Amino acid sequence: MVQGGACMSSLALKQFKETVSYQSLLLGGVTALATAILFLVANLTASAIQQQNAQDKMDGLNQVLPPSLYSNDLLATERGWLISDASYRVFIAKNASEAITGLAIQSVAKGYSGDIQLLVGLDAQQQIIAVRVLSHTETPGLGDKIERAKSDWVDSFYQQSLQRLSMKQWAVKKDGGVFDQFTGATITPRAVVGQVQQTLLAVQQEILPTLLSEGYELAKGDSDE
Repeated sequence: MVQGGACMSSLALKQFKETVSYQSLLLGGVTALATAILFLVANLTASAIQQQNAQDKMDGLNQVLPPSLYSNDLLATERGWLISDASYRVFIAKNASEAITGLAIQSVAKGYSGDIQLLVGLDAQQQIIAVRVLSHTETPGLGDKIERAKSDWVDSFYQQSLQRLSMKQWAVKKDGGVFDQFTGATITPRAVVGQVQQTLLAVQQEILPTLLSEGYELAKGDSDE
């Protein structure tokens, strides 16, 4: 009797496996497993991409704000500003006393071939520490001299400020200013110079006054210590 019962159970199981319900359950289980695996892979990939993006952003920030200048998490201070229809991303460098030691401001210049993503680093006295081009589509061999890897032209902004140069001096030499233009490419450096100046004006007139009104304090310069 036991042997006969086992045969009947095997037959019933075989018949059940041939039903639509069983096949549907099997298909659903495989689909659920595949979805779970894809979800896990997607999460791991997204996390890796986020970490790499954050590292790339920090690498850029450290080129315009030396790590010795701050003790806080720069990425955690990022905030957006819209000033006169121009968009800015601002990162605040602070010392151990939470005083502002510098700012990094990302903005966009309109170049000859398209947008030029700029990053400007300033100290607490609003003097330029460094300017870097994050991305652009300017003409290779001409306009691409705005890249630090191709030319030291961007180093000409070092320690410049609205106090040191007059409004007219914030221009390429062809326009009566103090900054060199490139042979065969004036539009690109003109755009960068103009946007760096606009960034300084945005900091002076909008960004810094707002931060100070929110309770931030500026770190004292060497002359004040």
